[in-house]
Amino acid sequence: MANYRKLKEKAYEAAIELVKQKLIIHTFGNVSELDRAKGVFAIKPSGIPYKKLKAKDMVIVNLENNVVEGRLKPSSDTKTHSMLYRNFAEIGGVVHTHSTYATAWAQAVKPIPILGTTHADFLPQEVPCTQIMADEQIKGNYEEATGRQILEVFKNISYKDVKMVLVACHGPFTWGKNAKEAVYNGAMLEEFAKMAFLTLQINPQVSSLKKTLIRKHYERKHGKNSYYGQK
Repeated sequence: MANYRKLKEKAYEAAIELVKQKLIIHTFGNVSELDRAKGVFAIKPSGIPYKKLKAKDMVIVNLENNVVEGRLKPSSDTKTHSMLYRNFAEIGGVVHTHSTYATAWAQAVKPIPILGTTHADFLPQEVPCTQIMADEQIKGNYEEATGRQILEVFKNISYKDVKMVLVACHGPFTWGKNAKEAVYNGAMLEEFAKMAFLTLQINPQVSSLKKTLIRKHYERKHGKNSYYGQK
């Protein structure tokens, strides 16, 4: 029988980091870590407060949404996580939070505009927002429909460059090479959301950052000739 202890521990550590970063409270949100070779991921159990959560509580689920190991019910958003894993071939971690500022933008059904170089250092564009879900989707397989909404947004956007999205009326999802990176991206998203909100409070007529500055700041960190940081 496969030993999933390390996989559970990685997902658990990411969950606790969400608390430390103040991206979640009580039972809000969820995180998962994928073992792509085994075709399974560890995900937070549904409705368990983070203060009571233990590594052993994390639930092992396969990419067909079947529980492989675990005594608790997995997150209600499990089907959204598996949808992203099946379609974004190079990710290994997914995070969903209800962080205040990012969720406020999602509830407003507005993408987060790229207004300054802090945002451009990390992303080459605005943070996208999905469309509002149709009634038929809500009444059907809701969590799977959420995943499909995200995939629809990323038909023309690289999930490798933009590792975050707002689900309209709901909240943010982020991803990365593992759960730890997905948490980091969730923290960055919350900062972009907060900065954009405050900027628009100061100057509601502010324009998006001009393309030359976006390109310069993004490419100096992420381009093929990047020179930011130590080599």
